[in-house]
Amino acid sequence: MEINEQVATLYNTAINYHASDIYFLPVNDQYVIKIRNSESLMDWKIMSAVRARRMMNYCKYMADMALSELRRPQIGSMDWQVADRQYSLRLSSVGDFSGAESMVVRIIYDLEEIKTAFFDLEALKKVRQMTSRRGLVIFSGPTGSGKTTTIYNLVNQTSAGKIVMTIEDPVEIKQPNYLQLQVNREAGMAYSDLIKVGLRHRPDVFIVGEIRDELTAKAAIRAALSGHLVYSTIHAQSPRGVVDRLSQLGIDRPFISQALTAVCYQRLIPTIDGQQKVLLKTHTLQELMKTNTYDWEDWQNGLEQAIVNQQITRKTAEQFWYG
Repeated sequence: MEINEQVATLYNTAINYHASDIYFLPVNDQYVIKIRNSESLMDWKIMSAVRARRMMNYCKYMADMALSELRRPQIGSMDWQVADRQYSLRLSSVGDFSGAESMVVRIIYDLEEIKTAFFDLEALKKVRQMTSRRGLVIFSGPTGSGKTTTIYNLVNQTSAGKIVMTIEDPVEIKQPNYLQLQVNREAGMAYSDLIKVGLRHRPDVFIVGEIRDELTAKAAIRAALSGHLVYSTIHAQSPRGVVDRLSQLGIDRPFISQALTAVCYQRLIPTIDGQQKVLLKTHTLQELMKTNTYDWEDWQNGLEQAIVNQQITRKTAEQFWYG
């Protein structure tokens, strides 16, 4: 099979599998190509290093990346057509300590292609009601738990006639009705820089991909305090941990109290019928500050209800018992 045909087969297979990422990973003197979707990470092929490098070079060529650069990080992008749909691909490559190059291809889907089911639709309704107050709505949960998809769905349901701006690294979902900006630190376009620029556009709704540092945290808080509705994500191991993380990033508690509208925690949980559903719990700051630690009672009640409804097994519930 020619290299272009093998790359086409790989991309088409990944899209049919509704994968989020494709990995080219060096293993000894070979390469393994892996495909990840929301449910699993599978090995697609194991091949010689020579063959894999030819495939990576073809991918890099299509994405306007330098073929001769094997060590330093590179990023590139391209479009890929499948039937009547066009997908955006974001490529990232870097060499390891021995000079062996690895590469990741992120596949960007339109929102209409991403289907999300919830265990409890009332939880989603609660978030929608709370966002009428504007302010900062933060989602937490592990990578791959569907946070960005939930945010986009919420905004889609509530933003008719409004200007929506997203700032992401990278853009994960294509939505032509939004103004979507992508972080590019080499060009001086960090999260905090783009939020400042975005405020001059006076959007009604901000989606900030992730609060990672003090500058981004302060910029997101500032946007929320200036009357915008701001959605974002943050790495925290519990809903209460979101508040602690903001404090660690230098946000004073009075500003958190004024700006923070809701904290949402979610996981994608496998169901008995082989699908996945989102378990989502939403809290106000006042609810989270009643105790010094988050006791997970509300979360665990949601898991118990899913067992009663014969949606998940007891073993699955135990796996997700603490988020």
